[in-house]
Amino acid sequence: MGRQICYFRQMDRKEWLKMAGLMGAGMLAGSAKALNWSEEDALRRQDFGPDFLWGVATAAYQIEGAWNQDGKGPSVWDTFSHRKGKIKTGENGDEACDFYHRYPEDIALLKQMGILNFRFSTAWSRVLPAGKGAVNEKGIDYYQRVVDACLENGVRPWITLYHWDLPQALQDEGGWVNRDVIGHFSGYADLITRRLGDRVQDWMVLNEPMAFTSLGYLLGIHAPGRRSIRAFVRACHHASMCQSEGGRIIRANVPQANVGTTISASPIHPKDDHPKHVAAAKRADALINRIFIDPACGLGYPTADLPLIRSIHKHMEPGDAEKLPFQFDFIGLQYYTRQVVKSSLIPFIRANVVKPQKMGIPKEDLTDMGWEVYPEGIHTLLKRFAAMPMVKKIIVTENGCAFPDTLTGDEIHDPRRIKFLQDYLEQVLKAKREGVNVGGYFIWSYLDNFEWAEGYMPRFGLVHVDYKTQQRRIKDSGKWFSSFLKN
Repeated sequence: MGRQICYFRQMDRKEWLKMAGLMGAGMLAGSAKALNWSEEDALRRQDFGPDFLWGVATAAYQIEGAWNQDGKGPSVWDTFSHRKGKIKTGENGDEACDFYHRYPEDIALLKQMGILNFRFSTAWSRVLPAGKGAVNEKGIDYYQRVVDACLENGVRPWITLYHWDLPQALQDEGGWVNRDVIGHFSGYADLITRRLGDRVQDWMVLNEPMAFTSLGYLLGIHAPGRRSIRAFVRACHHASMCQSEGGRIIRANVPQANVGTTISASPIHPKDDHPKHVAAAKRADALINRIFIDPACGLGYPTADLPLIRSIHKHMEPGDAEKLPFQFDFIGLQYYTRQVVKSSLIPFIRANVVKPQKMGIPKEDLTDMGWEVYPEGIHTLLKRFAAMPMVKKIIVTENGCAFPDTLTGDEIHDPRRIKFLQDYLEQVLKAKREGVNVGGYFIWSYLDNFEWAEGYMPRFGLVHVDYKTQQRRIKDSGKWFSSFLKN
């Protein structure tokens, strides 16, 4: 599983973790020297180079709250989370982390921790309550204040235009299945980039389009909760068109913009070398990893390897094929775990996935989401993406884990998260040393937050949130990351 968390020669791992949770950055640096830290072996920030970007990621619906305040319209997630039985814990994002009101303190805390790159998303229905038409100036003003707070604290804002919260008014017209969404998204992207582009240079168009199309329109376990192959295929094409068109709009409105989009990906391994399992893995790879990155890179849709989407060409109009490719400045890689698949009569990935427990993966190597800890996978994906045409640079825009946190007084101990981050970063560094142009790493997530259909139970944050009081406490992992950045 890679290098251990620390390299104190005269301390064991438990002692180090205790110290990392209690000491500040300055104390930690002095203690490392006194306790004979192995400089040759330790994973250090400077190993990644002076221009490597370090940050944290969030999403509007997961942290903002204020779901119906100051003119905001409902999103599909407001509607979905209010339906009985849709969220495992019966919760919703009405208040979430209350970032809408607490952003000044949360951004100041970023500065205190030495985290100077902050990825967040703008909520479409907060600025355009109906998804189009009349602008909610209070929503625009809110994001202007968030950006200003970042800049005042020396924090670089990275905006994601779409992180899954489609305005409900547009869903009522068909959502991503309705081709009109391309024009509506273009209008939204134009509005945000014109209003914020004078202060924000770093942009991402879509967050994990494969996730919101498949989970929302094929499997029905995320908003808007549809289950239809036809709807999924149409949604894929329209989202892919928005991905490239959004890139063109950003570049036109923000001349010096750093333009990217994010792709969720997983290494796909067959259960064994039986031809039927190998074939299933090939289909799963096309479904999970290629539907959105291939057309962006000028390769078209992977229909030859994925019969499920062969009808996608029926939904393409003249000129669409030429508009799908776009030269992004970077591709955002979002990785959590690998997928091991088997052949199944049901051609959907959930039926094909072999659960880690069935593979003999011990419980201690699983996250609270039931995902296998598999750091080697990020190295595999970085190498693979780097070899694709039109990929200039890769930034890891999400990587992280949910583990149980132990609250002792005001201390939150999460040693497994620290080890997770160390092991995954080691693989990122390995890829970089092998020539991959990987330029940054953003941890998911800055704060514990509303984790979609899982509710508030999984905690991914470097900062613990008491959802009853909204008190923030930096976890041991947050202290570790802070000292890593400052030393």
